[in-house]
Amino acid sequence: MNKNSTKTSTLSSARLSVAPMMDWTDRHCRFLHRQLSRHALLYTEMVTAPALVRGGAMHLLDHHEVEHPVALQLGGSDPVELAQAARLGAQAGYDEINLNCGCPSDRVQSGTFGAVLMRDAGVVADCVAAMRTVVDVPVTVKCRIGVDEQDPETVLPEFLARIVAAGCERVTIHARKAWLQGLSPKENRDIPPLDYDLVMRMKGLFPNLHISINGGVETLDQALDLLESGLDGVMIGRAAYHQPTDILAQADRRVFGAGEDSSAEGAVYAMLPYIEAHLSAGGRLHQITRHMLGLFAGRLGARGWRRTLSEGATQPGAGPELVLAALARVTPLEEPAKAV
Repeated sequence: MNKNSTKTSTLSSARLSVAPMMDWTDRHCRFLHRQLSRHALLYTEMVTAPALVRGGAMHLLDHHEVEHPVALQLGGSDPVELAQAARLGAQAGYDEINLNCGCPSDRVQSGTFGAVLMRDAGVVADCVAAMRTVVDVPVTVKCRIGVDEQDPETVLPEFLARIVAAGCERVTIHARKAWLQGLSPKENRDIPPLDYDLVMRMKGLFPNLHISINGGVETLDQALDLLESGLDGVMIGRAAYHQPTDILAQADRRVFGAGEDSSAEGAVYAMLPYIEAHLSAGGRLHQITRHMLGLFAGRLGARGWRRTLSEGATQPGAGPELVLAALARVTPLEEPAKAV
């Protein structure tokens, strides 16, 4: 795929994306989400550039062709190393390379990347420029509105100006500050107040920059409202993981204007051959089904579905028959939607 066609596909799919989430958005999770939406942009968990370049952990780039459009999120702060990692990601077939400037965990801070990079827009700009020189796919950034005692009204415009000048044409802004000291990563997802208005103002200041908003979005209706307000895209995190059907099953029709609604049942049946292949390769059922627990959130029988999978998927020999047994606990809809 050439650069222009890749850029177009990720620009379109970025109207709705599923956030990169450590320990959650692995390749099995992304395969599941793709059964619910053909168009939403999916992201890997953050992969550190040193793990690829120094550690040779190429298995971290594994993904299924069905996952496209899919973006690789990298963590790092060394332009040379990030360029090498970006090249490896592009060679592995990812449609986009994203730089993490938003994660506030202690482990990330000790590696001098993540949200701590909000303190040095020049370094981020150098990283973006270095990656852009070696890949033909879009290089994007995910950031916060600021960290610690920074004034977002001042810091965020300066940060965006620097990365735009370096060639970044798309950014996702988590509309909260990150407090690097005093708050845990979990608290950083909830306690700092959201400032959607600030993100909206950034769209006014940078009209040619594709801006997606992240943070606090819990429903597809809320995402659509944000899109209608003038933002280019919405990234949803925990809600898309815990209630994937609620977020993704109607997304192709309502957000992208293409395709029919999908269903949780359709996704389950679509996962069965994938599960068989994973087990045949030596994998365990729970590695996949742990991502499927929220498929029927809010449905009658959802508790039985979760319990059956949670209790049985780690047992030796567990396979597709357990998934079908769990599905039998769910009360069918009168007119289930079709699978995509």
